[in-house]
Amino acid sequence: MLKDSPNLNALLGLLLLVPVPSIGVAAELYILPGIIGHLIALFSKIWLLAIPIIWLLFVDKENLKFEYPKGRDLLVGAGLGLLMLSIILTFYWLLGTQWIDVEYVRDRANQVGLNSFTIYLVGAAYWIFINSLLEEFVWRWFVYRKCEILVTSPLAVVICGLFFTIHHVVGLSAYFDWKTTILCSLGVFIAGVVWSWCYLTYRSIWIGYISHIFADIAIFIIGWQLIFT
Repeated sequence: MLKDSPNLNALLGLLLLVPVPSIGVAAELYILPGIIGHLIALFSKIWLLAIPIIWLLFVDKENLKFEYPKGRDLLVGAGLGLLMLSIILTFYWLLGTQWIDVEYVRDRANQVGLNSFTIYLVGAAYWIFINSLLEEFVWRWFVYRKCEILVTSPLAVVICGLFFTIHHVVGLSAYFDWKTTILCSLGVFIAGVVWSWCYLTYRSIWIGYISHIFADIAIFIIGWQLIFT
């Protein structure tokens, strides 16, 4: 039935996926901090990966295909990534050092266990190389394509960027004041729009993934300075 109703298929897929990361972040940072919150956040990650795969195989009834990155993907992704890294670090040095309450950030990092050198490095490696790939697969390959069924491609780019931003706002609010949260959320939204546009243009998640890596490297450099220096 869903196969014969692409709009219903797309809408239901979005409803089952888009709210989940916000629920996971809220549980971990606000509602149930501790082991239960961590488990809920972990389950939300598993859900985010499982839903697109289950949807593809059992609802859309298509095969899961793996495509290697092309040379174009590597070049565009690296160039875009270096630009993003430069912009993020520049904004931090211009505004972040004045706006961010370092002691509050360190206190929150201590509460979730990120004040450990080893844990921070392991977490950084996961977020930079694995979580960024998961996010490109989920938000660009799945969410963008479902949005594109419901609305025009340009509007789908914007809506997908907005969906991508929501759970980041929830997480950022736990560490920063409203000014910094708004600025960072705007940056996340712009990045989400750019990566969605890249998918629209090239139909590949690799450009988004490679540039996402550079953006996350910049974020963890800033995090390192805030927590450990």
